Amino acid sequence: MNLAGRIDAVVIGASAGGIEALSVLLPALSRGLRPPVFIVLHLPRDRPSILADIFAQKCVVPVREAEDKEMVTSGTVYFAPSDYHLLVDQGPQLALSADEPVHHSRPSVDVLFESAADIYEDRLLGIILTGANEDGASGLAAVHDAGGVTIVQRPDTARAPHMALSALKLRPADWVLTLNEIAGMLQTLDANSTSMRTS
Repeated sequence: MNLAGRIDAVVIGASAGGIEALSVLLPALSRGLRPPVFIVLHLPRDRPSILADIFAQKCVVPVREAEDKEMVTSGTVYFAPSDYHLLVDQGPQLALSADEPVHHSRPSVDVLFESAADIYEDRLLGIILTGANEDGASGLAAVHDAGGVTIVQRPDTARAPHMALSALKLRPADWVLTLNEIAGMLQTLDANSTSMRTS
């Protein structure tokens, strides 16, 4: 299961249990990571996110909170800030939006995945992890429909399986894997994963 040379960007969505799941996946990213990684994790909207600070200490790749109109940098992990949708726009660059919540969530996994699918098309890897609502199902379907690669955490290993089950109900995933198996696939996204769309 080697994705080298196939992927220009990665999008990850999670909700309940997401910090624990990401604590398995993100430390697996190598210093030679080529694609950027964009993440929406549902958070309380009434206080700032400290996710970038938490994971910067766990990862060997750069980890930061996304900023509006920021140009995308290869090999960097971007977290959506609390109470803003994160989108990928032409450039590619990042965009933050205060539009209405989607599935009661802002940031929304669907919003990120759908915007990234428009930009990266069949060079996008979409990953849905543990979560307690259906946010992300339509977004992963958009990645699938654009020709991208889709991975869903095996529902029986998720702390909250509803997000994974909702995604699988809408479209079949290319792989349904445990966290350790997903981490192994992410380790293949090294400098050999050539990109035409990231800086």
